[in-house]
Amino acid sequence: MDRHVLASPIVLAGLTLENRLVSAPMAGVSDRPFRRLVREAGAALVFPEMVSDKALLMGNRKTRDLAAPYPGEKPFPVQLLGRDPQTLADAALKAVECFGVDLVDINMGCPVPKVVSNGEGAALLKEPTLCGRIIERVRRAVPVPVTCKMRLGWDRPRGTELARVAADAGAAFITFHARLRTDSYAVPARWTALAEIVQAVPVPIVGNGDVLEPEDALRMLDETGCAAVMVARGCRGNPWIFSRALRLARRGDPGPPPSARERISAALRHLEMLAADKGERRAVLEMRGHGSWYIKGLPGAAAARARLMKARTVEEMRWTLTFYLDTLEGRRGDAPAAEDLAPAGEGDGPECPTSRG
Repeated sequence: MDRHVLASPIVLAGLTLENRLVSAPMAGVSDRPFRRLVREAGAALVFPEMVSDKALLMGNRKTRDLAAPYPGEKPFPVQLLGRDPQTLADAALKAVECFGVDLVDINMGCPVPKVVSNGEGAALLKEPTLCGRIIERVRRAVPVPVTCKMRLGWDRPRGTELARVAADAGAAFITFHARLRTDSYAVPARWTALAEIVQAVPVPIVGNGDVLEPEDALRMLDETGCAAVMVARGCRGNPWIFSRALRLARRGDPGPPPSARERISAALRHLEMLAADKGERRAVLEMRGHGSWYIKGLPGAAAARARLMKARTVEEMRWTLTFYLDTLEGRRGDAPAAEDLAPAGEGDGPECPTSRG
């Protein structure tokens, strides 16, 4: 396949996209600041975090906040989680009416135990007929395209069967994470299965799984024939995967990876955006995960990460990142011990959880 295809426009689900790069919905990650950053880096379609259909219909404040776009965010999709066709249809219509979404995606791939125990997410892969009913009912309820994100199956490959069901029900495109629900990330994504699905159904297939470097995006297009590539883990703390993949497609060279200065500067900007969007406390808690991804692999990253976990204010976190950059660039001596940065109080706090779907 011509490498330039990745950077060429495409019409998916009636949406004209600048290129074929899509950013995945990731729980605890794909919020408004994150979406701005990856959109600026070149992702043509950026999904927000999945939201529960019932919570959206009940007017849950946190869910409404997750589902809301930033000003001017277009195209703007939403991904819904549920299992009842009518409830999902009602939630989809509410999302269209309240937020002006351009596309409704149904989550049929999340493997998290608390999700599948409710019969949602990847549990739907065991009920292909229900998958079809959901897509068809939501499609009839909303004036925008309906898509779905699946895995290849629960514990055995049945991706082609599932894809045909979704296509027959009217899915405008289907995203496949090329793993089973029972697969761990140690199991390589099954790109050959993606290629088989592409040949089996008439609707566009978006590929997902093991796109961790710019070269992976081109290779997925070439080896599977999928219409577009969805990036998940590969863009956490690394929005440059999109700009470098586009450069690779256009020039044959992705250019150098981001420097330590570029990575830490982006982390500082991300911190400020989070604080403006969510307030200081949430920004600090959530930046502990984002910050760790930005500095992963840099010299002394483990110690810097420990200090990030101790930071309790935006100023402390800003100082930590700036001090770390100064140390890397030789303007400081050895960094202080983690316990010297901030007094114990809130503890390390939770890592940002990430969707495996």
